[in-house]
Amino acid sequence: MSEMEERGAEQRQGSGPVKKEKDLFDMEAGGTNSSYRNHQVEDWRTVLKLAFQCIGVVYGDLATSPLYVLPGVFQNGIKHNDDLLGVLSLIFYSVIVITLIKYVFIVMSANNNGGGGTFALYSLMCRHVRVSLIPTQQSQDTEASIYNSHAPTMASSLKSWLENSHIMKYVLLISTMLGVSMVLGDGILTPCISVLSAVGGLKLAVPGLEQDAIMWISVAILIVLFQIQRFGTHKVGYSFAPILALWLVLIAFIGVFNFFKHDPSTIKALNPIYIIQYFQRNKKDAWISLGGVILCLTGSEALFADLGHFNIRSIQLSSCVILVPSVLLAYLGQCSYLRKNSSHVPNAFYSSIPKLGCFPRVKIVHTSAEYEGQVYVPEINTVLMIACVGVTLGFKNTIQLRMHMFADGGYLPLCLAFVLVSVMFICNYGYRKKYIYELENNIGVEKLTDIVSNTRIHRMDGLGLFYTPLVQGISPIFPRYVSSVPALHSVLVFVSIKFLHISKVPAEERFLFQRVKPGELIFRCVVRYGYADSRKDQEALFEEMFANQLREFIQEDNSNNGGEDMQREMALVDKALRDGIVYLMGEGEVVAANGSSWVKKFTIDYLYNWLSWTVKQPDEAFLIPRKQLLKVGMAYEV
Repeated sequence: MSEMEERGAEQRQGSGPVKKEKDLFDMEAGGTNSSYRNHQVEDWRTVLKLAFQCIGVVYGDLATSPLYVLPGVFQNGIKHNDDLLGVLSLIFYSVIVITLIKYVFIVMSANNNGGGGTFALYSLMCRHVRVSLIPTQQSQDTEASIYNSHAPTMASSLKSWLENSHIMKYVLLISTMLGVSMVLGDGILTPCISVLSAVGGLKLAVPGLEQDAIMWISVAILIVLFQIQRFGTHKVGYSFAPILALWLVLIAFIGVFNFFKHDPSTIKALNPIYIIQYFQRNKKDAWISLGGVILCLTGSEALFADLGHFNIRSIQLSSCVILVPSVLLAYLGQCSYLRKNSSHVPNAFYSSIPKLGCFPRVKIVHTSAEYEGQVYVPEINTVLMIACVGVTLGFKNTIQLRMHMFADGGYLPLCLAFVLVSVMFICNYGYRKKYIYELENNIGVEKLTDIVSNTRIHRMDGLGLFYTPLVQGISPIFPRYVSSVPALHSVLVFVSIKFLHISKVPAEERFLFQRVKPGELIFRCVVRYGYADSRKDQEALFEEMFANQLREFIQEDNSNNGGEDMQREMALVDKALRDGIVYLMGEGEVVAANGSSWVKKFTIDYLYNWLSWTVKQPDEAFLIPRKQLLKVGMAYEV
């Protein structure tokens, strides 16, 4: 017997045929592609790297869904406060059951050699079950499939039924095409919703921004987003991952803040009984609202569809650690906020963001008297110009600019975000401390009367305008001024500047006067400006307009008291105006109190005060004549 015949005999006796079938199966069905095989043997360092990278690629839709879900559910407003609990419960269990349990843990296991998506599942089924309408299977395929799966009797029966049913083959193919079409449609619709919702938030900050402008801004962003896909998942992931990770962290913290501040009882939504009550109350409308609730699942299929770019463990890790907790906390915070502010549902996400002093004072130039939103900010424009020039000089060419690996440029958005967050936090922290101090130590009418009636205070000729940021009460700098300069003008006016959301304020309505105490020439004045009013053009007329409005107020205020009081006060005011107007302004420097931690001292004493010093000062912003200006400083220990 020849060597070839002996080998053939050995194969016929046992191991040969099995090995032959196994080789065929490995080649056509069981061969694991190299990329996925590498994913399987990678260590946790690589898994963490992929988990971070997939944040910038996979989670865009799910992460931005809090922008539009609740406004989509409550398009006609919130009819019952407990409806928020029902909807939140629906969102919570939808995300947990569909996104987390179904996609992240169950569907992920049905991958096609590391690949995901509807077509991948159909291909996997065609390889193990002969359901393809294209006759590409071989006789060995069935044997290999049985050898690999060891399917139970029930599964084998189902397999045989599918293979022998021509109708079911069409049903599976059409279902696959329908699923892919829906994903493609979602891929067209969802980015539009996400970007339009994100850009639409500008309307709260810039009310004059028209919808057409929002549309064109969104179009430009979408074109850029689609064009950069050519650089590959690796570079896109490293470019967007820091941004989206920061976004998820921020919406989570905002959600926690709103939850504890507005209505912690919203946690009751974890009880699914509120879903039943929601449907009992709203009936048909509740079913219709499910079209809005389902938006919270937008992008869930991307977790499985993008599996081939990463691996199972990386997506499961990032989903459980950052995605699902952040999104659920964001919804929890929004519902807590809306429980107390139900009228804000059209802009639920942006309205729920805490609005405090987060940036230092900058100059804003309104370039249009017709649209409030058409503004120019020189300081911001200069910073952006310097940043763009710096990036261009740093990267030198467009090739390096496009290579957004972390070490080669991906760090830039993260660093910029860190700087901006730091500036906002410091300004907010310092502003809040200063405001609380002024509010707790403001001067009331009784204290002001005691100061004015003090015989040691000299009353000198002239009119004093004391600028105060408080509309109610007087800044604690005033008694400090009196103690430093024990003299007050014969006519004293506490002035507050206020900006209205209209283009122009008529000259006759610019000044609002109020007498602080009857019989005393001490007044409070609110000076109102529109966003298109030019204070620079009115600087020369300010004192004249102020004097005329003050005279008119005195006449109206004394209309029931007889002419003698009015004539006397008018004469005193005219004399004070002839003697001259002096502008008094306090400069409150915030300092950390003794015993504060070194972190607080560094933040308040150095960072906040440096930011306050570098920006436009109040006297410059209010165009106060420097020759007539007297400043008094005071340290606020916070």
